[in-house]
This record gives sequence, C-alpha cells and structure tokens, in this order.
Amino acid sequence: MAKATRLKDQVKIRGIRRRWLMNGVAIVLLILALAVGAFAGMLWSYYYGGTENDLMRKATSSANGFRMYTRSDYRAAAQQTVSSYEDKGKLELQFLDTTGAVIFSGNDLTAGSTPSTPDIQKALNERSTSPWRGRDPDTGERILAASSPVVYQGEVVGVIRYVTSLSNIDRQVVFTMTVIAAIALVIFAMVYFSNLYFVRSIVEPLAGITEIAQVIADGSYGVQIEKQYDDEIGELTDAINDMSIKIAQAEKTQSEFISSVSHELRTPLTAITGWAETIQNGECRSAGDIRKGMNIIVSESKRLGNMVEELLEFSRIEDGRFTLSVEPLDLKAELEDAVYIYTEFFGKEGIILDYIDGPEEMIPISGDPERLRQVFCNLLDNAAKHGGVGKRINVSLFVEGEQAVIRIRDYGPGAPEEELPFLKNKFYKGSSKARGSGIGLAVCEEIITRHEGKLEVGNADGGGFIVTIRLPIEN
Repeated sequence: MAKATRLKDQVKIRGIRRRWLMNGVAIVLLILALAVGAFAGMLWSYYYGGTENDLMRKATSSANGFRMYTRSDYRAAAQQTVSSYEDKGKLELQFLDTTGAVIFSGNDLTAGSTPSTPDIQKALNERSTSPWRGRDPDTGERILAASSPVVYQGEVVGVIRYVTSLSNIDRQVVFTMTVIAAIALVIFAMVYFSNLYFVRSIVEPLAGITEIAQVIADGSYGVQIEKQYDDEIGELTDAINDMSIKIAQAEKTQSEFISSVSHELRTPLTAITGWAETIQNGECRSAGDIRKGMNIIVSESKRLGNMVEELLEFSRIEDGRFTLSVEPLDLKAELEDAVYIYTEFFGKEGIILDYIDGPEEMIPISGDPERLRQVFCNLLDNAAKHGGVGKRINVSLFVEGEQAVIRIRDYGPGAPEEELPFLKNKFYKGSSKARGSGIGLAVCEEIITRHEGKLEVGNADGGGFIVTIRLPIEN
C-alpha cells in the first residue's frame, strides 16, 4: 500500500515536471519562433526588397532618359547605351521593342529572345514600372527583373529592363538564416536545460517532503523533515515540521485528557457506588453514617455533573453552538453574588476569602450574567483547588480607565514559569496533581473573549497564582 502511494506521488511529481517544462519551454519556443520569423521578414525585405527597389529606380531613371526619342531614335540610342554599358558582369541591361522581344542586351546572350514575363507585359500594357521575381524561362535560374516603359508623346516605343541573378542573394539569405536558427537552437537548449535543472531542484525536495508527510499522515506524528533550503521550500519544511510537532502534542494531550477524565470520572463513581452499595446492603448501623454516605453521594454527583457540564460547554465552543445572552448588568453585583456564595463554602474548608471592594457605585457592562458567573465560580474553584494550601484567596474589583479589572489570587505554590504560556490551552493540566479536566481556563477565556475582554494568568509577587479579567465598561 505504501509503495503504491509513493509510486502515485512520483507520477504526480513527473506530471508537475512535465507541465512546468511544457508551459515554460513552450513560451520560450514561441518567443524564439516569433523572433526568428521577424528577423527572417526583415532579412527578406533587406535583401530582396532592397534589390527590387534598386532595380525599379534604375529602370525608371533610364526610361525617363529615353523619353525624347522616337521609335527609330530609341533603337539607335539603345544600341549606343549597350555598347558603353560597364556593369555587364553585375547587372544585365536589356532593351525590348513593343512586341516584348529583346533587341539589345548588355551581355548579348539574350538578344533576340522574348522573355514574356509579367513585368514586361505590365510595362507595355499598363505603362508602369513593374518588378518580377522567378526563374528565367530560358536558363531556369532564379532572377529578379524590373521593366519600365519608354514613352514618346504618349506612345510606348520600347521597354528598358534590368535583370540580376538571385543566386548570391539566396546563398547569403540561407547562410544568415542558418546562423540565426543555430543561435536560436542554442538559446532554446540553454533555456530548456536550465529550466530542467531548476524544476529538478524544486521537484526532488518536494518528493522527499511528500514522502515524509505521508509517513506523518500514516500516524508517525512528531517526525521531522531535514531542512536543506532557506527559501519557500524551507518555509514549507518548517510548516510541516511545526504541524507534525503540534499533531504529536495534540495526540499526547488528547490521550492525557482521556486518561485524566477517565480517572476523574472513576473516582466519584467509585465513591457513589461504594456508599450506595453500603447503604443498600444495610451495613450502615446509624443514621449518622447514612447521612454521611448520602452527603458523599450528593457531593460526588454534583462534581460529576459539573465535569459533564464543563465538557458539554467546551463541546459547544468547539462546534460553534456556544452563544451569549447579552444584556445590561452590574458587574459588581454579579461578582459579589459569587463571592458571597463561596465565602461560606470556603469557610467550611478553612480557606479565608477576602473581597476588596473597589468603587461604591455600580459598574455597568453588557454581558451574559450566567456565563460571567460561570467564569467567577470556575476561577474561585481553581484557586481553592490549586492554591488552597495557602488557606487564603483574595478577590478585588477596580476600574482602570474604561475597563473593569477583576483579580483573583491564591497563596498556593503557583505554576512553573515554563507552563504559564500553556495554561489556557484546552486539556492542558501541566504538572498539577489537582483534579480537573484541564479545560476550565479554556472555557473561561472563550467567555471573556466573547465579552470583548481579556483573561490573563500568572504568578503573583510574593507567591501564589493570580488571574486577571479585563472587561470594557459601558458608557
């Protein structure tokens, strides 16, 4: 199963590599193709277009020089021009009559022939200078020609035609395009292999991370990936390592929570069951023993009920069913009610509860009285549970600016400094041996936070533990 999963991951990785390369290389290939195409167009225009324009200018200029000649004068002047023509080796000069036949030629090779190419026909019929590129009808050689009509008093008396071979130009164009194509191919190869190396430097570490992530997903929580890079891959490695540690901690916390809750439930159930069986079996010989047993059963039942209610409360917070019934209230009155109830209760256990009354007037806030009383009772219970050995608990209420501040302090051993940042985490009990589910402070903080307040915990100066509640005062 694990092997099949790794194979599937490798196929995915190859898919990523292929898609990345195809996208990146395709863009580069398109750019190179457009660049080579644009260069080819400019090269074509430079060589063929430039030569064509040059021949047309020569033909037009020469025809304008013969426009004062009649048909007979044209032939004589053409013969004289051909005999003195000096560029015979580079450019062929032809004089044609009105039938399209060559009457004189610079190299005497084409004299008497009738090329009948489109440029000649346009010169005779449309009286315009026209170029033509193609293969010579007689030799089959690629040529470029430009023909211009010689017009005398509105009548075409002949055609002047310049002809050049395209062999040298073709060779130059082919050579230049070959060089450009070779350069483009080298650039493409460099881009391709650099992309391949770059993608490999990303994909291979991802493959290793994926494999370790699968190990973590299979239940090996806490496994760490070796960090090799300080870039985004390194950040991903840190994130997965952090996730692995947090999952391991959550798994450990959950196991400890289940164990703790099981123990917490077992203890009162054992007491309830034991005393219930004792009373049922008639083993209690006096009314005092029966009353003592019933008191224990009632007390332990209440403790079980409180634990169940606490767990249900936390469940409501987790799945979003936790709500507040907000109304205007007097914070001072709510706190004093809780203190009054616990003063007598703590007195039975030998714990002195001191209440330091702050302002005489009421402290108006918007809140849920039931939820706030739940916070006060929970914090007072914790103070007695964890710091009751100090036999004293202080509760104070005062105003700081626009906030009401409540402090609850015990005189017990306090909490280890290294555990303070985690005390409000769900299920966290730390090194405390006191009974409890470890979610009381988490529920309290949720309630205070939803009242737009803040709950702070820490060790008090001079010893003991202190909890501070800050709530906004209504104007």
